[in-house]
Amino acid sequence: MLDPEGSVEHQPSSSFPRVILIPLAMLLAIAALLLLAFSATRQKEPDFYTFKVVNIRGKLVSLEKYRGSVSLVVNVASECGYTDSHYKALQQLQRDLGPYHFNVLAFPCNQFGQQEPDTNKEIESFARKTYGASFPMFSKIAVSGAGAIPAFKYLIDSTGEEPTWNFWKYLVDPNGKVVKAWDSTVPVEEIRPHVTDLVRKIILKKKDEL
Repeated sequence: MLDPEGSVEHQPSSSFPRVILIPLAMLLAIAALLLLAFSATRQKEPDFYTFKVVNIRGKLVSLEKYRGSVSLVVNVASECGYTDSHYKALQQLQRDLGPYHFNVLAFPCNQFGQQEPDTNKEIESFARKTYGASFPMFSKIAVSGAGAIPAFKYLIDSTGEEPTWNFWKYLVDPNGKVVKAWDSTVPVEEIRPHVTDLVRKIILKKKDEL
């Protein structure tokens, strides 16, 4: 086509913008995907309640059911010198504070002194009949070393405290974060104020939300 001066009118080429726009669009798409992946990773950052474990009856369960409440996680044994005092105190704590805002979560373990030699069925029967244990119990596991279950590895990594005997105690807050750990020699009565304080905060928060 001729312009008024008689010269040929040149249409602007569309290939140049496309050469730039296509790679730019691809880069933006990749950046968006990376951002989504990063966000998902952050959202899935593990806490104690993200793990699944096997209960004392052999059923796989999610600890997610305890989110929003306080948990005292304990590796228990039936034939330990600490058995009687701890089971009695743990059940009293469960009776006083549980089960809506607090639970003892008991994990039998035979790693220390071979003091939990029985089957899951026998362990549960012993705890229920002897101490009236009403708190949740789980399948016998390893709680230290390479064979420790992931939930306990999380407790250990969070506190730097690895069980060296029966009846180690880990206090977990409503969000699944570990607050503190105590060894076998620390009585449950000494831990009670820490548990009570967390439970009180849950109750007050719920009252404020009403």
